[in-house]
Amino acid sequence: MYSEKLLSSPTGVAAGFLLLATLWGTSFVAIEAGLAYFPPLLFAGVRYVIAGIVVLAYATVVSERWIPRGRDEWAGVAVAGVFVIAAYHGLLYVGELYVSGAIAAVVVSLSPVLTAAFAALLLPNERLGPFEIAGFALGLVGVVVIADPTGAGLAGGDGSGILSPGVIGVVLTFLAAVAFSIGAVLLRPLRTDLPIAALQGWAMVLGAVLLFGGAGVLGESPGAIVWNATSVLSLAYLTVLSGVVAFLIYFALLDAVGPTQLHLVGYVEPMVAAAGSWVLLGHLIEAEALVGFVAILAGFVALERREIAAYVTTRYGLGG
Repeated sequence: MYSEKLLSSPTGVAAGFLLLATLWGTSFVAIEAGLAYFPPLLFAGVRYVIAGIVVLAYATVVSERWIPRGRDEWAGVAVAGVFVIAAYHGLLYVGELYVSGAIAAVVVSLSPVLTAAFAALLLPNERLGPFEIAGFALGLVGVVVIADPTGAGLAGGDGSGILSPGVIGVVLTFLAAVAFSIGAVLLRPLRTDLPIAALQGWAMVLGAVLLFGGAGVLGESPGAIVWNATSVLSLAYLTVLSGVVAFLIYFALLDAVGPTQLHLVGYVEPMVAAAGSWVLLGHLIEAEALVGFVAILAGFVALERREIAAYVTTRYGLGG
């Protein structure tokens, strides 16, 4: 495949990594901008029904098969659709009604830490030792620092404490990260030879259907959508670039470098989101979010220390 040729060199991998981080980092800003014109669940549903159809069409062209078969493959589609698409994006979009895209990106960067913790709880061959527990604790501390329930930071000093919009937004985005991580762990024993593009395409379509159902339950109406240049541009960017193109880059990078290195994308995304939020929307990230991000990153390093050390040793020829 053409994408494999592009990622066959270190330069190609680095370029793909930076492009993916840019597309996914700016997606938080695009969501924030689009929410001024879309109800949140309808917004996410429209994005993923379009993206899902496009990814499925791509799968029919490049894959030997694109229709799941057997219980495990359909179960994998269900897990990805429910947790990775519907629950994650539904909670994220609603959360961004209360916090900026940059803050949401920092909280979501906790996902690799949560994934390791849930893997230890749910998978028989995984466990948490002292370092892993410390890493998980550091990640949670980072989220608490970002939320700042004392009212000095995200709470805006309004005295509302844990009931402040900022704290509510952080909690919702944290739950989004939890949903994504649970989905990632539950998918591991269900992976078969079904091409990843087909799995993701079906999951996007299923997730969109669930998001539309949630929108109906919450009373979101298509009539509430405001169609203008900003809303169309936001939706198009999220669907085509942050959706279809970014996921295809992700699949190619996953094959090229593996999941541990690829997790590092999540720690570049908040930087991109912060820059984009400042340039496009005039929002500056709070000091609490920066401190929280450092704690989350430290937690990830503690959890993945062996994999990171092995990669550095192999990549740079260290250790004799």
